Amino acid sequence: MTQTTIVFDLDGTLVDTAPDLVASLNHTIAIRNLEPVGYADLTHLVGQGARMMIKRAFDLRGVLLDEEELPALLDRFIAHYKSGMPGESRPYPGLVAALERLAAEGFTLAVCTNKMEELARPLIDKLGLTHHFAVITGGDTFAVRKPDAGHLTGTIEKAGGNPARALMIGDSINDILAAHNAGIASIAVPFGYSDTPIEALGASRIISHFDELTVALVRELVENA
Repeated sequence: MTQTTIVFDLDGTLVDTAPDLVASLNHTIAIRNLEPVGYADLTHLVGQGARMMIKRAFDLRGVLLDEEELPALLDRFIAHYKSGMPGESRPYPGLVAALERLAAEGFTLAVCTNKMEELARPLIDKLGLTHHFAVITGGDTFAVRKPDAGHLTGTIEKAGGNPARALMIGDSINDILAAHNAGIASIAVPFGYSDTPIEALGASRIISHFDELTVALVRELVENA
């Protein structure tokens, strides 16, 4: 039997990256003298990678962004974000114990994030988490990204798994909708950056702490998907 694959989102699910995302975004938009964004704005900005986050920040401030400006702004964001890693970003409480618990059961673990691989991989590595995951895919790994089902199913297949025996864990509509589109069970966590009430995302289950991510829960959701 194909082993179960558990796929995690990164920002707002595995790791609280808010302080560093806000700092790098404010560094980036300062060159255009935009008013800094705050944590309260983050739920409206994240979810589709750095490029979209910059665009949304300009929209939020009512300032027109010329597409020709975007590559330089993106480079500015990437340079600042990478230079400070891991900064204040930290795994959420109970995460490492949960990863160890699931791996001990023989489950395959993977990361599927809309963050660019260039940013996701070093962050995960500097936090000492890389060895937990068979595969890490970013928003630029495939031709599609979440909520497209292909990003999630592609990640599962790269990990040697089968979408028929998989589970997606995330904090936003992109994660839960990707799972829904792929016909895969999902768990939503409420401590991330969703701008939609977590109860409205339509996840198979909601957990409020990684202590609740048990082997029994994984088996139940995968078997009943």
